[in-house]
Amino acid sequence: MALLSLTRLDRPIGIFLLLWPMLWALWFAAEGLPPLDILGIFTLGTVLTRSAGCAINDFADRKIDGRVTRTRLRPLATGALTPRDALLTTVVLMLLALGLVLLTNPLTIALSVIACALAILYPFSKRVTDFPQVVLGAAFGLAVPMSFSAVTSSLPVIAWVLFAAALSWAVAYDTFYAMSDREDDLSIGVRSTATRLGHHDLTLVAIAYAITFGLLIIAGLMATRGMFWFIGIGIATVLAAREWRRASSRDAADCLAAFLGNHRIGAVLFIALVLDFVSTGPAA
Repeated sequence: MALLSLTRLDRPIGIFLLLWPMLWALWFAAEGLPPLDILGIFTLGTVLTRSAGCAINDFADRKIDGRVTRTRLRPLATGALTPRDALLTTVVLMLLALGLVLLTNPLTIALSVIACALAILYPFSKRVTDFPQVVLGAAFGLAVPMSFSAVTSSLPVIAWVLFAAALSWAVAYDTFYAMSDREDDLSIGVRSTATRLGHHDLTLVAIAYAITFGLLIIAGLMATRGMFWFIGIGIATVLAAREWRRASSRDAADCLAAFLGNHRIGAVLFIALVLDFVSTGPAA
């Protein structure tokens, strides 16, 4: 049970938030259903890398998690696991993920090294920058160019448009997450967009959402996608507005619920994209 808690496999929301942009990218890159081996590699890799990221996050936060209400029962904070356990778990999971990536191509392998470095850097960035959400967004977003490189052995412009969309989306939902911890973070000196911006936090979220959906529209136009994709963006925008309104209370529970609700945004966009390719097929 302690290892499940360390890797958050009992709380898979992070897996989904990493999974959705990767799936968007695979479908865009393959112009429909991607090769099943690539789909399997990236899906399992998502689980492994997110779990490794949680383990290294708990190692980095081992001295402060016990002072934060939401994290005081994490296994390193309670002593159920040791820092050495967390480091060993991180190494094993990263090596397993690397083994999967070695089944792809050199470009994807090179990108995976950068993604791994950012995933390890993220929990420590909360000590040195007020915008660790950007580091998280870059780490999560690199699954997008990796998907394109695995399918097409190239990095077209649309891959970077989708990368930027994934990054800005992560800034939006992780700011909600930071808002739920704001009071504890302020008391112990952890930095985030929420602690830096105060009551301008929701302005940042609104801007990040606007950038996200604007970039997704551009990606759809670049790939000459059809009606379903753009309807999906419309529905996702309504869902985002609902989560923004929920978080406007700035109650910790509401902010956490708004963060969790972003799973539905990613799912709607993926379903819309699949339906779009099924109905219209690849671009002419």
